[in-house]
Amino acid sequence: MKILNSRQIKEIDRKAIQDIGIIGPILMENAGLQITRVIQEKFPEILKDRILIIAGKGNNGGDGFVVARHLFNQGCQVEVILLAQQKELRGDTALNAGIATRMGVPIQEITTKNLWTAAKKKLKEATIIVDAIFGTGLTQPAGGIFTGVIKDINRAQAFKVAVDIPSGLSSDTFQIIGPCVKADLTVCLAAPKIAHVFPPAEEYIGDLIVAGIGVPPFLFEDPDLRLEMVEKKLLWPHFQKRKRDTHKGSFGHLLIISGSMGKTGAAVMAAKAALKMGAGLVTVGTPKSCLPMVARSMDELMTEPLPETPEGTLSLDARDRILELLKGKDAFLVGPGISTHESTASLLTSLLPQVQMPLVLDADALNILALQPELMKSLRAPAVLTPHPGEFGRLLNLSPKEILAQRLDLVSQFSQEKNIYLVLKGYRTLISDPEGYVFVNPTGNPGMASGGTGDVLSGMIASQIMQQKDFLKAVMGAVYVHGLSGDIASAKIGEKALTAGNIISHLPAALKEMNPPVS
Repeated sequence: MKILNSRQIKEIDRKAIQDIGIIGPILMENAGLQITRVIQEKFPEILKDRILIIAGKGNNGGDGFVVARHLFNQGCQVEVILLAQQKELRGDTALNAGIATRMGVPIQEITTKNLWTAAKKKLKEATIIVDAIFGTGLTQPAGGIFTGVIKDINRAQAFKVAVDIPSGLSSDTFQIIGPCVKADLTVCLAAPKIAHVFPPAEEYIGDLIVAGIGVPPFLFEDPDLRLEMVEKKLLWPHFQKRKRDTHKGSFGHLLIISGSMGKTGAAVMAAKAALKMGAGLVTVGTPKSCLPMVARSMDELMTEPLPETPEGTLSLDARDRILELLKGKDAFLVGPGISTHESTASLLTSLLPQVQMPLVLDADALNILALQPELMKSLRAPAVLTPHPGEFGRLLNLSPKEILAQRLDLVSQFSQEKNIYLVLKGYRTLISDPEGYVFVNPTGNPGMASGGTGDVLSGMIASQIMQQKDFLKAVMGAVYVHGLSGDIASAKIGEKALTAGNIISHLPAALKEMNPPVS
């Protein structure tokens, strides 16, 4: 499902109207019908409700007039407050306002603050308020009479339904540009916009329902639309039931280089997650003093003791043995818990240019890359980096705050410039590919914000890229299932008690949920 900005949705509307011939009134009618349907499903006894539709003079207001007309036809107590004069309306909005007027829908024109002061008492009487003031084209903060209207809507006790986007938000950014309606429910038309998906704007959306309005699906296949929400149905082909005639070699042998004294848990969690994700074989290379703790964590793991520094971290002397271990392996994961010790960093500097298989770099491997950015030029595709905002900030010499504010542009640019896949972890984890496409993961919850969940994810990604030919879909699938497993765990034990180990233990249930439906 594509995620659009105002320019993109405007261009899709233009193509639907001019190139295909779906006239504007049909699109507006479809939008109003979909919003009406959602309201009726939400309020099965809607004839008992008092519905106030607050409309602007643009197409958003036109959608509101269509809603008013259909609810009025069904006997609902509905009234429209128009924040303009009807003679100012143009096009499809004027058409639908005129129809509503001739049908007898009560419409009150409000054009001044004084008139609004007298009319706003209707907010207290309403049980449902439909916000149809501004649509997706807003780029400047709402001002004038609209500032007070928005604030008064937010103070009202009524249930608030936003048409397409809460008024005051811009569809081009997830930042708050000015006063905006805080909706309980938003009926998004045709496709979600940036503000629907990312905080802080997302916090004003309420429940989000995406409603089709008759725009042909192929219009969303434009290669210039580079932001997309990951959908389970697109991942189903990559979670097919296994064929009978297989063996452990069919699902890959993963080498994990991980751990240091005091951080053996990172190696254990990454390895356990890789096996639970379906890897055929997993070998963990770890400092020799750490090996007993890793080896006894799971009987199915294979382990390899590696030369270490006096501090219990991987030594440069481990290079030749790791190169031997890489022979015959199908993927390589390095980084969780390895530290940034000078000898360990030298090991990675020497090792990475030699790796010729799918590679996952996480945690301390990323911190070492940040200290030696020229190393990224030596990475051979396909490689995936899995930073959180702090680690990504170190790679780009930016603060986590700057990363979060610019993340949509930064991940795309980084992947294209470095020719790598990137997974920026966090709420709405982002996955970007070397062509600059960005995919937004919808699964996961705040309970996953705890130590070790990133190690689990890196193990899952490394496992999945061995088992699937489509590298991008493998990464997307692992990220999606990681969040889904956390959601299943949260539903059972709550967010506060959730740990990385719970994500692993609930992986079987998550994978089962990913099974394609039987046709």
